[in-house]
Amino acid sequence: MKKGLLRSIATFGSLTFLSRVLGMARDIVIGAAFGSGAATDAFFVAFKIPNFMRRLFAEGAFSQAFVPVLSEYKETRSADEVRRLIAGTAGALGMVLLVVTALGIGFAPWVVGLFAPGFSADPAKHELAVTMLRWTFSYLLFISLAACAGGVLNTYGRFGPPAFAPVLLNLVLIAAALWGSQHAAQPIVALAVGVFIAGLVQLLLLLPYLAGLRMLSWPWPRWSDPGVRRILQLMGPAVFGSSVAQINLLVDTILASFLVTGSVSWLYFSDRLVEFPLGIFGVALGTVILPRLAGEHARANPERFSATLDWALRWVLLIAAPATVGLIMLALPMLATLFLYGEFTQLDALAASMSLTTYGLGLAGFILVKVAAPGYFARQDTRTPVRFAAISLLVNMVLSTAAVLALRDTGMGHAALALATAIAASLNAAMLLGGLRRLGVYRPEAGWRRLGRQVAAATLLMALVLYWPAAQTGLWLEGTLWQRAGALSATIATGAAVYFGALTLLGVRWRELREPAAQ
Repeated sequence: MKKGLLRSIATFGSLTFLSRVLGMARDIVIGAAFGSGAATDAFFVAFKIPNFMRRLFAEGAFSQAFVPVLSEYKETRSADEVRRLIAGTAGALGMVLLVVTALGIGFAPWVVGLFAPGFSADPAKHELAVTMLRWTFSYLLFISLAACAGGVLNTYGRFGPPAFAPVLLNLVLIAAALWGSQHAAQPIVALAVGVFIAGLVQLLLLLPYLAGLRMLSWPWPRWSDPGVRRILQLMGPAVFGSSVAQINLLVDTILASFLVTGSVSWLYFSDRLVEFPLGIFGVALGTVILPRLAGEHARANPERFSATLDWALRWVLLIAAPATVGLIMLALPMLATLFLYGEFTQLDALAASMSLTTYGLGLAGFILVKVAAPGYFARQDTRTPVRFAAISLLVNMVLSTAAVLALRDTGMGHAALALATAIAASLNAAMLLGGLRRLGVYRPEAGWRRLGRQVAAATLLMALVLYWPAAQTGLWLEGTLWQRAGALSATIATGAAVYFGALTLLGVRWRELREPAAQ
């Protein structure tokens, strides 16, 4: 029996939350075990390279191209044809990645030189990074094939296993850090081996679930298959679109390096907290609705397509509004509670809270991009989102450069960089939504104005409740870890209870927010 969209989002979101928590624990363990010296720098570069390519190809371009075509086959073709498409696509993807992996391992010294040119001044660090990259590069092959398996499972409504797979990565790396720091001849290399093992384990986790769907078959490249060729054609623009997002992050990091010392770190910690609601809700919602939208498009059912988008966007309003206000008002309490110990100072907490506040202004935009873009991908249109993403990239670069030039020595430049990113994301979201309206594939249903007033009133009431605890700067900066953690937990729980309670008293009918029935 298929799960409803809300149950699927809850499953995906809760497992993503677990993964993010373990990811933070992983960073803490690595920092405690290895510090922040040359060896750790070398590992992060060796891990960053296959991760960069994973985001570019596996989770970005490939999933956006594969799931809509697979959904069309699932709705209109026989099970044998679906199996042939999966086997042909996995074979083509695997062959390409096998070649890329072999080249990456063989030319590892040059790859490290490209991504970390500064390492050339320290031959020992460069050589250590090369050694670890030869272990970590295979992660790209394994995790991309895992993304292929995850796309199949998502299309068939099995969202739990693909969402749980990243948990294994964090667990394996935590174990590798603890074991390597005590027993390995080169302790940091144990982390690189852990990356290799984690990629393989994630792939192996998903294969039995594919077998349960009777969709597991030996991958064999079928370059002439029409479905495979269409997926490869759709991947072209999608690769560019994914690279735009990565370029945005790279530009921010480069520009932040010209600001006062600490700016890069403050932005990093702020981004980590924005990623929580974005990953738990935004990514989960976008991932879950993509197969549904693609199936409705394949069945030529525009009414259900629009109704599904409308339902998803209502939930964006319901969640993004209080999450935005919460991030802005509780920026300092959250940063102080999570990071204010060791070398992370009160000044760091105050500075990072500035960038978290400005990042928070763009949270609705970040989430909307994740939800609106599937409206294009489901229709096998990967070009339009790329065009909008390129415009937002240009806006971000102009605003970010202006911010650095104007505020370079003020200690506020990092907050301006975060604001530029938030504005660019909001612009991207507006263009995506406007495009869906112009195409006629999204037609808002009745009740938006009433829901908007209800959400605005409930959010305002929640903000009033949060005001006093958020203003207790002394508690957040001077209190013990347990005092801060207890106060923050109580504050968040109270705010959530007030918000949802107010919505109910204001007449929000939760039954009306159930997802449209699937055909």
